[in-house]
Amino acid sequence: MLTGPTASGKSEIALKAAFGRPVEIVSADSMQVYRYMDIGTAKPTPQERRMVRHHLIDVCDPDQRFTVSQYQRLASQAIEEILARGHLPLIVGGTGFYIDALLQSFDLPEESSDGELRSMLAQRAANEGGHVLYRELLEVDPESGARIHPNDTRRIIRALEVYYTTGRPMSALMRKGEPRYSAVMLALDVDREVLYKRINERVDRQVADGLIGEVAWLLERYGDRLTTARQALGYKEIIEYLEGRVSIDEALDTLKRNTRRYAKRQLTWFRRYSDLRWLPATTEEQVKVAIDSLKRIVEGIAGRSVE
Repeated sequence: MLTGPTASGKSEIALKAAFGRPVEIVSADSMQVYRYMDIGTAKPTPQERRMVRHHLIDVCDPDQRFTVSQYQRLASQAIEEILARGHLPLIVGGTGFYIDALLQSFDLPEESSDGELRSMLAQRAANEGGHVLYRELLEVDPESGARIHPNDTRRIIRALEVYYTTGRPMSALMRKGEPRYSAVMLALDVDREVLYKRINERVDRQVADGLIGEVAWLLERYGDRLTTARQALGYKEIIEYLEGRVSIDEALDTLKRNTRRYAKRQLTWFRRYSDLRWLPATTEEQVKVAIDSLKRIVEGIAGRSVE
């Protein structure tokens, strides 16, 4: 597993280490699962996906809900298929919740198919205010309440839905059990100042590559059904601009700031892992060393698997 904050170079390093080897990449990115959201999610290009086979990319439309339990099921299935081919799965991504769900024995229930309970909770949030549901969550599942932001109504509703569906708090279901897999866990360590510079440059590059047009196309195609992109980093800020609420300069400044904050939250999450090996990846020389290290690890594991 290779993780790290956004813009740390995970995809490039993983691709170079996997190319020409019996390795397939399993994405652990909560936004790359959505079709048509390519530029804003820094999704591997079609050419890169031809170089190394990728999984859990483009598995649902952006007007659909995709849950961590769905990810857990589909990614586990992909890993079993990769292993059956005699290849090595390399998990690459920065969504810590997805990584936890995949590598640990979480018992996450699927969302109710009819959505009746979810709709009722959403209606209550609209009528009574999200703060009322948040107080309710603190009563039935204080551990989840402490982890979820009081303004994150979607996750508050999801935690309450789990509790009322299963009778057990989500925090209990998410406690780590026996690991699902024996995994070598690696993370890229980039100096904070350099990381923030990369983030700002990547936003500028995404705009030059057509991010605004991508978001405009999604709005035209899906309209009010585009709930995912309206919450996604890199899309919600551009939507604010396209709908006339901010200037383009304000939107891009906000996007860069929000991305930097997201990177800080990722680093906080990753530091929870006691068995994580950090690979320096600030300078070009360090990146080369990181690629070589990952190659050696991959070749070593693949060699033992053959034996």
